[in-house]
Amino acid sequence: MLTLVDVVKHYPDGDGGTIRALDGISLSVSRGELAAVHGPSGSGKTSLLQIIAGLLAPDYGEVLVAGRDITALDAADAADYRLREIGYITQTPDLMPGVSALEQAATKLYGRGRRPREARAAVRPLLERLGLDKRLRHRPEQLSGGERQRVAIARALATAPRLVLADEPTGALDAGRSREVLQLLRELCDEQQVAMVLVTHDPLAADYADTAHTLRDGALHAFDTGSARAPSASGS
Repeated sequence: MLTLVDVVKHYPDGDGGTIRALDGISLSVSRGELAAVHGPSGSGKTSLLQIIAGLLAPDYGEVLVAGRDITALDAADAADYRLREIGYITQTPDLMPGVSALEQAATKLYGRGRRPREARAAVRPLLERLGLDKRLRHRPEQLSGGERQRVAIARALATAPRLVLADEPTGALDAGRSREVLQLLRELCDEQQVAMVLVTHDPLAADYADTAHTLRDGALHAFDTGSARAPSASGS
């Protein structure tokens, strides 16, 4: 589903040098596979997701999604690709002020031409599954940081995308809610056979992943989980 081939992204460091954020990244993620990429802030994790989403051009390399090189898309086709083919969970929820959680979650469905009543009915079970059944009519200013993040997750998943990109989806959540969200993402991979790339600094994510990597010095390395994968996450 997703194949990265020798993806390179460098940035100037302001002192005449170069920050090698991504220095020849190759990665394959199949349908139904959850790949976790760990690393501290500034390690290049967000750049990696932005390149896969067609928001940032690599200096070099290919990004193939279902066999199509998305780095070759023009702006209009890239926007359509993000609307129709992927779900992108950003690190900071960009919710519209004054708009209810239910309407926020239905936004991408509206963009795809779904009728408002149908769109709201489609996203309601997902919001309830994320623990927001009592917050459906609440506006962002009435929600906690963790609740806003869960609304953003529901919005990203509403269109049943083939590829999901998650940037620190549990960053604003406590350990208990983090496990619930990670379990939901795991189930999405299994039930809908989507491919997922989840970038995080939280080692808990490795318990729910099929493959786990560390992004360090521009390269991917095997992530040492230190323990077996959580039984509840494996489904076996």
